[in-house]
Amino acid sequence: MEITLNHTIIPSIDNVASAKFFEKIFGFEFIKEWGYFAVVKVNSTLSLDFKTQENFSSNHYAFKVSDLEFDQILGRIKLDKIAFGSGPYSSRNGEINHDYGGRGLYFKDLDGHLLEIITKDYVID
Repeated sequence: MEITLNHTIIPSIDNVASAKFFEKIFGFEFIKEWGYFAVVKVNSTLSLDFKTQENFSSNHYAFKVSDLEFDQILGRIKLDKIAFGSGPYSSRNGEINHDYGGRGLYFKDLDGHLLEIITKDYVID
């Protein structure tokens, strides 16, 4: 059996608002509030469990998407006037990158986490 990541906890200022942000921007499904968590289903094997916390460090979350999904997500980012950019240190330049023959971009969520979408896997030699 292949090992897969089942869920991860993402700290947030407001767990429900963050879960609904991911639902709106990525098209994921907000399942429900469950105990301390607001659960978002990413795919058949992974959920993101948002937990309200007062103090936390920002993290980086990268998602590989299809070309169609990239266009749809970028459209929602632009519609909501969310700053985006071509790199982790240029996440507000309004450009996308074409690394590894694909497309990618970075933007921040409501909690300052750096989000990335890519259409091609990184080539790590």
